[in-house]
Amino acid sequence: MSHQQPAHGSGTPVRRAGVLYATGSWCARHFVVVIVLWIAGLVALQAVQHAYGGDYSDNFAIPGTQSQDGLDVLEKHAPSAGGYSSQVVVHDADKPLSGLSSQMSTVVGSLQKLPDVLSAQNPLTAPSSTGGPDVGPLSADGKTAYITVRFSEQPSSLGSGYLDGVDSAVWPLRSAGAEVEYGGSLGELARPKANDRVSEAIGFGVAVLVLLIGFGSLLAALLPLITALICVVCGLGLLGLLAAATTFATVSPTLATMIGLGVGIDYALFLVTRHRQNLMDGRDPVAAAGAATATSGRAVLLSGCTVIIALCGLWVSGIGFIGKLGVAAAVTVVTAVLGALTLVPAMLGLTGRYIDRIHVRKPVAEVEPGPEPGAEAGAEPGPERGARPGREPTTERGPTTHGTWHRYAQRVERRPWWFLAAGVVVLAVLAFPVLFIQLGHIGDGADPRSFTDRRAYDLMSSAFGPGSNGPLTLVIDQSEVPQSDRSALESQAQQSLAKVPDAAFITPLTATQDGDVLTATAYSVAAPQDERTTSLVDHLSDDVLPAAVHGTAAGTYVTGTTAAQVDFLDIVSSRLPLIIAVVVGLAFLVILAVFRGLLVAVKAALLNVLSIAASYGVVVAVFQWGWGGPALGVSGDVPIESYVPMMMFAIVFGLSMDYEIFLLTRIHEAWLATNDPRASVAHALEITARVITCAALIMVSVFAAFIISDNIVVKMLGLGLAVSVLIDATVVRLLLVPAVMTLLGRAAWWTPRWLDRVLPHLDAEGSGTTGGAKASGNT
Repeated sequence: MSHQQPAHGSGTPVRRAGVLYATGSWCARHFVVVIVLWIAGLVALQAVQHAYGGDYSDNFAIPGTQSQDGLDVLEKHAPSAGGYSSQVVVHDADKPLSGLSSQMSTVVGSLQKLPDVLSAQNPLTAPSSTGGPDVGPLSADGKTAYITVRFSEQPSSLGSGYLDGVDSAVWPLRSAGAEVEYGGSLGELARPKANDRVSEAIGFGVAVLVLLIGFGSLLAALLPLITALICVVCGLGLLGLLAAATTFATVSPTLATMIGLGVGIDYALFLVTRHRQNLMDGRDPVAAAGAATATSGRAVLLSGCTVIIALCGLWVSGIGFIGKLGVAAAVTVVTAVLGALTLVPAMLGLTGRYIDRIHVRKPVAEVEPGPEPGAEAGAEPGPERGARPGREPTTERGPTTHGTWHRYAQRVERRPWWFLAAGVVVLAVLAFPVLFIQLGHIGDGADPRSFTDRRAYDLMSSAFGPGSNGPLTLVIDQSEVPQSDRSALESQAQQSLAKVPDAAFITPLTATQDGDVLTATAYSVAAPQDERTTSLVDHLSDDVLPAAVHGTAAGTYVTGTTAAQVDFLDIVSSRLPLIIAVVVGLAFLVILAVFRGLLVAVKAALLNVLSIAASYGVVVAVFQWGWGGPALGVSGDVPIESYVPMMMFAIVFGLSMDYEIFLLTRIHEAWLATNDPRASVAHALEITARVITCAALIMVSVFAAFIISDNIVVKMLGLGLAVSVLIDATVVRLLLVPAVMTLLGRAAWWTPRWLDRVLPHLDAEGSGTTGGAKASGNT
């Protein structure tokens, strides 16, 4: 075994000006060109996106699932019975709908003539359920009915303009005084367009206050916000162009905005803070911007790559819908990184030495000027002290006096086990609810009552029971069954479908026109998002239907929107562990390659997994258990949307690595300069405390502001991401990291020599070393 030994004195290598230093200084010197190019690119992207950009929709299929196979069978043998169904719900509180028969016939006829409509069923002439609960399409009192409209495409993907035709078609009923609401995917199409400007404004407002309080300078506070906004707008333009080539979910632009603003502000803040410290240390603005780009900019580049790697890990799910959500978020992360490395140095060049001219208190950056770590050992001076031109400083200034954070770190060093235990207990308590997590699909019943699909859901539930909002289509393909055996098969199947647990009612089997397929409709006793409905779908597809055709060549399927959601849930649940393993593994390798410390990489991976579990627990308690859900505008207890944990893990793990990399680089840097593992932790905490705390508060405010969205999934992601960043910046950074690093001591930076030779050498802070000092031995 060996430990890496720090390089001291004049032997510390000094790296020639690299690409990042040259890029940052060039952008700062030619700030007019860079800023004009960014603004021109923004305008051009928006113009092209408005002209040729695509729309966002939730129209996606999962090939190979039994729900999709069943839909394919219906489309082949009975097109009018297949497709995607939605309900147009009609209600009259004063009189039975039978008095509106002529208007109902006119409306049904008009709906059938709309583009992409396969069929529309008149509820006044269709047979009602017999021998069981009233499941429609006409209620027992005759005051509520639903028109089942089947579309060849998902209604939510048809564009808002399609609603004009639907509104015109149902006008006769509305003009006669009846209430008409749209359910299912058609109702989703009618939802108000998401407007994130209020959330963005709140996040920006809090960010300005945090930066002013933390650093005192007005321009230094505004610069990260302006650059982040430009980068996000450019990223959304690129995303709109990608949406013209492939389908992205409707939540994609909101997710991209949320992530882009968070990382964009953070990345710019890290560079601005380092630049201002360089100015305070006596550098000229161009050299200060170049050095900031070569040091903090390098950490930004590595952090951005880690986030992108984590997001791309979502493709391991094998579901294009989820993989594209990762791509959508990665687009704005890419523009944020590019903006940090080019636009931010240009803005710093523009402000020059006047960046702190307007201030609300004495401007501060990282630390007050003082001697550099390792200066006593004869470290080579940086450029501002007469180093040879074209070279960069190998280290940076450290504090002359020890402040609150340094004293806190020393307190941790005296009782590391106590602080470690306290952090683990906090995370364990927060993570406890995750043991009871229920994945599922959030139904229309959780939407605000101002949404037409929520009103349709309530009318359907009141008149026909909650299961009417998620009917299941049962399909028996008997095309391979001889004609002589089909009658016996139908009788056997009908008997098997009697008294199925959790099924409120199953209609009699009916044959398609060609006689090759038998269909029936099953209604759950519970709402579509209820666990009992999920169990019913699994029981029908795995047990009941296979037993119903046992001994024959018939194939069986359960299809429909609810069945497809259950299939989606099953796939996501089965592949979540794989995604976790891939993302954690890739991030572990990045940390190991950067810092050459095996135990440091293990620590980073484990602590981030613990913090994510804690954020999962908070989301479960708020939404699934209802602890505060009503205050957030959520009606009742709802399951955790099936893909939210997957998205949260990829995003949170990537973002957590941001602070991990920035903190560890300072610990590693001090370790190389002083050979004192405990003092290195204290120095790193002190020098990063202000900037990481401000960055975390900003990111928390940006994410938390999206909790006011009407979209429940966005609320979940906003709360989950805000809590995870808060946990990472407090419990992890203040309790666990210093305690673990203190306990590990020199062993934290140990790497077997054979592994050191295999790993690529990445320099997180441009220190000039190739991954730190070489190991002096191996195991």
